[in-house]
Amino acid sequence: MRPRLAVAPLFLILMSGLACTMYPNRPAQSFSEATGGESLERVFWKQIKDGNWTEVERVLASNYVEIVSTGTLDRAAALDQYRQWKLKDYSLGDLRTELNGSTIVVTYTITLNGTSSGQPLLSTPQHRMTVWQQQKSGWMIIAQSVSQP
Repeated sequence: MRPRLAVAPLFLILMSGLACTMYPNRPAQSFSEATGGESLERVFWKQIKDGNWTEVERVLASNYVEIVSTGTLDRAAALDQYRQWKLKDYSLGDLRTELNGSTIVVTYTITLNGTSSGQPLLSTPQHRMTVWQQQKSGWMIIAQSVSQP
């Protein structure tokens, strides 16, 4: 009887390993499904592309600040800028995340394809840094920085 008992746990371990490879990871489609800095960032850009402004507004903290080449944008100015964008596509690369307590810092490059007020968006990659902070209502962006390489 002992050999059968040893085979059963081994069989279960092997089958559970196979189950993990049978169902590929599905990217987060909403902020509530996001499990880390990378997925939060990917959902954020998907919401901007899809024009889901309620969701974008919900994750920008009231004291949000964004540093751009022309200066500093507060929450209202950043939202106005995003609303003018019509993103056809975007790509994220060189993505790195650092967790420190209730804060996640995400650094990456992004290439945007679309228009802003009818003019083409700059298509060269941008370096971005986003600071996410866990609050009672969920993860919020408190700051972003944008620079051109």
